[in-house]
Amino acid sequence: MIRWLHFVVGLTVSALKSRRNLLLENAALRHQLLVLSRRTKRPRFNPVDRVFWVWLSLAWNRWSKALWLVQPDTVIGWHRQGFRLFWKWKSRPSRAGRKNLAPETIALVRQMSEANPLWGAPRIQGELLKLGIAVAQRTVGKYMVPQPRRASGQTWTTFLHNHFGQMVSVDFLTVPTLSFHILYVFVVLSHARRQIRHFNVTATPSARWAAQQLREAFPFTRPPKYLLRDRDSVYGLEFQHVAQALEVEELRIAPRSPWQSPYVERFIGSLRRECLDHVVVLNRAHLHRVLQRYLAYYHGCRTHLGLEKDAPEPRRVQLPAEGKIVAFPEVGGLHHRYERRAA
Repeated sequence: MIRWLHFVVGLTVSALKSRRNLLLENAALRHQLLVLSRRTKRPRFNPVDRVFWVWLSLAWNRWSKALWLVQPDTVIGWHRQGFRLFWKWKSRPSRAGRKNLAPETIALVRQMSEANPLWGAPRIQGELLKLGIAVAQRTVGKYMVPQPRRASGQTWTTFLHNHFGQMVSVDFLTVPTLSFHILYVFVVLSHARRQIRHFNVTATPSARWAAQQLREAFPFTRPPKYLLRDRDSVYGLEFQHVAQALEVEELRIAPRSPWQSPYVERFIGSLRRECLDHVVVLNRAHLHRVLQRYLAYYHGCRTHLGLEKDAPEPRRVQLPAEGKIVAFPEVGGLHHRYERRAA
């Protein structure tokens, strides 16, 4: 009884369908039977089958109801793949391309560039246009004879290397305390041996205070020729007057360019990584003591790549005959120095 009911319902639905829908449904079912009739273990759709189902999905809105062998998303994927292949073929490079430049024109471009070393590609192109030769500016530049590079002024890095023994850098760094107050550390670093010539700590930096630190940095020795600093407003008129009185030429780096003052920036980074990041500062006096201990280690023990693995204060090489190696804690045990001591 149920089979007859299905048969009657199917017959009624078929009678209500249009002739076009019946033909398309018949074609879809017959195609799937054709795929199943192939002598393969697992029926697969070849490129022709995929094109057929892509066309059917565009021509008939009920195509997914008659699809049994694959998922509808698979047919949509075939459609997208065909769309990509079509546009890949559509946007393929043209085989024609530009015409090759005549050898006479190439020789003329090279002759002009050799005879007129001050001419660039735009000037040579202009001369060629006046001679009735239409050629692109980039093409002219391609065939020009390379000119020797003009000597330029020294770079900033070269300037720093050339004035190692005549330059110091100054900078501030901030250190928070246990009570969330901010302390400012002023350092004066000599480039020659990476030595800290002077440092001090304050809670209220000012131009007068910075000027006084500059005086204290060179009390009995002749100051260097150049002083490298950033454009912080704390270096006011009083600081500049003291620098002029000491006959020191101030060099200000470009805004937001700390790489132009590499040595003091590197020292500040080392100071933070090797000391301050591991210490909870209580107050100004405590910070001053911590910095004194670190600088004693920094000057006498810490080796530097820029000093050929030597310390700012040169260390002599201890031979094995001088005894066993003994470790001595520095900076509260954060670092150690190693020496040979006789037993």
